[in-house]
Amino acid sequence: MIAVADIEAAAANLETAGAREVLRWGIESFGSRLAIATSFQAEGMVIVDIAAELAPEVRVFTLDTGRLPAETYQMMEEVHRRYGIRVETVFPDSAEVESMTSRHGANLFYESVANRALCCRVRKVRPLERKLGTLDAWASGLRRGQQQSRGRARKVEIDAGHGSIVKLNPLADWPAQQVEDYIRERQVPRHPLYAAGYTSIGCQPCTRPTRPGEDPRAGRWWWEQQAAKECGIHFSPEGNVERQADVLLEELLD
Repeated sequence: MIAVADIEAAAANLETAGAREVLRWGIESFGSRLAIATSFQAEGMVIVDIAAELAPEVRVFTLDTGRLPAETYQMMEEVHRRYGIRVETVFPDSAEVESMTSRHGANLFYESVANRALCCRVRKVRPLERKLGTLDAWASGLRRGQQQSRGRARKVEIDAGHGSIVKLNPLADWPAQQVEDYIRERQVPRHPLYAAGYTSIGCQPCTRPTRPGEDPRAGRWWWEQQAAKECGIHFSPEGNVERQADVLLEELLD
């Protein structure tokens, strides 16, 4: 295990480094104890492409919420065909999903922001926590320009919310156009829903295509007008919503 001081020193050095250098450091430092998390959106596929060239045996995992669009499963197979990587699939706890849907219905997320946050916790956040508990480091496609809440993301950071493991955000300083240019130049596999007008892709019932002029994340939980467009994987919901979701989750687990 790398000492915290060494991680902090590396983080400072790598803050101005390119994505390839950040990933190379992560792979060399953590080996199989590092994995890339992706939902096969553009940023995640850029990271997979870079990492697979550096280390063909790199681990990749995704969260299968049980509500994914069919096109996302196609991307899992495409990653295997293109890179020879068999994606590790992480599922929610079936008992928690059953309890949640029995109490609140299958489409509870439309009822309130707190219910949506609860669904995200059960289907995404808690499974991620369990997965990260088996790792020393993980990499994500988070970019500072995606959302105001992501503006302070560092390329290498200690993830205090997940047991203080190391989190890599190799594309933190990439603008959206750089992602698009890389995908075009390298002919990286592209999620089919982009061609249908989607600019951010999540669970099928919670994502729609965006209209011209809309924010790229406007298609996520579009029925919520004021809430932050975050599921809790990278950043927790806002205070009151988080507390309400805590209560709902405790009721499920009792």
